[in-house]
Amino acid sequence: MPAVMTAEQLTSFMKEVFAQVADDFAIDDVGEGEITMRLLTQDRHLRPGGTISGPAMFALADVAAYLVTLAMIGPQALAVTTNCSIDFMRKPQAGVDLVARARLLKLGKQLSVTDVMLYSVGLDAPVARASLTYAIPPRKMAV
Repeated sequence: MPAVMTAEQLTSFMKEVFAQVADDFAIDDVGEGEITMRLLTQDRHLRPGGTISGPAMFALADVAAYLVTLAMIGPQALAVTTNCSIDFMRKPQAGVDLVARARLLKLGKQLSVTDVMLYSVGLDAPVARASLTYAIPPRKMAV
């Protein structure tokens, strides 16, 4: 099943619905059940020790899972995270973007399950891996 929303449409949707954080992210590519995007890291995303913070990494994984789900089902602002597990594997580099490669493992009527790998630009090995489940709101029937 091909994506029903493009990178441009997803970006516009984020700016409309999540204006407070939309400018933190950029979408590089949207494919069938996949998205590549990045956290445009700034000083506010860093923790003591000069590395990207865990909450910033979680935010990227969560937004990637959300947007890859929406890319396949269309704009559903009320889709919500129901579960997330994240493994922090390596120290991300400060001063470079953090890239997420998200892949839908399952897309059903009520849930989507996504695997997200996070990479620091310039490093081949992933810095984190996350598994997220999203609840998809029921579609309203036309009367």
